[in-house]
Amino acid sequence: MPYEVLLSAFGLYTMIENWTKEFIIQRLLAITLLVVLFILCFQVVQFFIVPALWAAILAYVTFPIYNFFHQRVKFSSNVSAAIMTVNISLMIGVPLVVGIFILQQEALSIISNLIYRIKVGYLDVPDSVKDLPIIGQQVKDVLWRINKNPEGTLEAFRIWVQSHLYYGKIAFDVVFSSLAKLGMALMTLFFFYRDGTSLIRQIRQALRNIIGNRIDGYIDSVGTTTRAVVYGIGLTALAQAILAGIGYYFSGAPSPILLTIITFIIALIPFGTPFVWGGVSIWLLSQGHTVEGIGLALWGVLVISWVDNLIRPIVISGATKIPFIIIFIGVLGGLTAFGFVGLFIGPVVLAIGLAVWREWISQHKNEIFAPQEIMLSDKNTQSAVDE
Repeated sequence: MPYEVLLSAFGLYTMIENWTKEFIIQRLLAITLLVVLFILCFQVVQFFIVPALWAAILAYVTFPIYNFFHQRVKFSSNVSAAIMTVNISLMIGVPLVVGIFILQQEALSIISNLIYRIKVGYLDVPDSVKDLPIIGQQVKDVLWRINKNPEGTLEAFRIWVQSHLYYGKIAFDVVFSSLAKLGMALMTLFFFYRDGTSLIRQIRQALRNIIGNRIDGYIDSVGTTTRAVVYGIGLTALAQAILAGIGYYFSGAPSPILLTIITFIIALIPFGTPFVWGGVSIWLLSQGHTVEGIGLALWGVLVISWVDNLIRPIVISGATKIPFIIIFIGVLGGLTAFGFVGLFIGPVVLAIGLAVWREWISQHKNEIFAPQEIMLSDKNTQSAVDE
C-alpha cells in the first residue's frame, strides 16, 4: 500500500512538473509576442505620440465646454466636437499666422536695413558696445573692415549663405514637421472630444484590471494636476505677456506685438520672462533711451515678475496640494526630457509618484511614525518569544 501511494504521488508530481513547464513556455511565448507587438505599434505611432498628447491635454482641459454644447445645448457629439475643434484651431492658428507674418516683415526689414547700411559703408553699433573693455576694440576693427569694403562683405555673405543652405533645409524640415504635428493634433482633438468619455472609461477599466481600485485615485490626481498645470502656466504666461506688451508699447520698444508673442512663449517656462523684458531693457539702454530702459526694467521687476510669483503657485499648488518645488522640478525636468509637451507631462508624472508615496505612507504610518520606545519594546518582545 505505501508503495502504491508513493508511485501515485510521484506520478502526480511528474504531471504537475510537466504542466508547469508547458505553462511557463506558453507564458514566455505570449509575453514575447506582446513585446514584439508593442515595439511594432510604437514604431508605427511614434510620430503621432506628441500630437496625441497635446490633443489629450487640450481636450481634457476644455472638455467642460464641450459638455456644455453636447448636454446643455443638445448638439450631437459630432457637431459639438466640430465646434470645439474649429474654435481651438482658430485660437491657435490665428495668433500663429499673425506672429509668422510679423516675424517675416521684421526679418525682411532688418535684413534690408542691414544690407543698405553695408552698401553705403555706414554699419555701426552703439558707443556703449564699442566701449566694452574686452570685445570693444574687436568690434571696432570688424566694423572698420566691413565699412571699408562693402562689396567684398556682401560677396562673402552670399558665399556664406550658399555654403549653409543645408541648414536652411533642416530648418524647413523642422517647421514642416511641426506644422504636420499641429495638424495631426487638431484632427486627433476632434476624436478625443467625441469619444473621450468612452476612451477614459476603457483606460480606467484596463488599469483597474492591472493595479486594482486604487487606480481611481491616481487618475483623479492626474486630472487635477493636468488641469491645474495648464491653467496655472497658461494664465501666468498670458498675464505676463499682456503686461509686458503694455511695457513694450509705452517704452517705445520696436515691434511690441512680436515681442509680446515671444514673451508669451518664453513665459510658459518658469522664470523665463525676465530674459525677454530684461533683454529689451538692455537694448533700450544701449540705444541711449535711459528713462525708457529703466522704466521697463522696474515694470518687469515690480509687476511682470510679481504676477509670476503670485498666480502660478496659487493656481497650481493650491489646486493640487502639491508643493510648488515639485511642480517646478516637474516642469523643467519634463521640458528637458520630453520637449515642449514635457511642461505638462513632467508635473503629472511627479504628481503620480507623489500620490503613490502618500498612499504608501498612509498605509504604513503606524510603523513609520511609531515612537522609538514602542518599536524597541516590540523588538525585545519578539526576541523573547523566539527564545
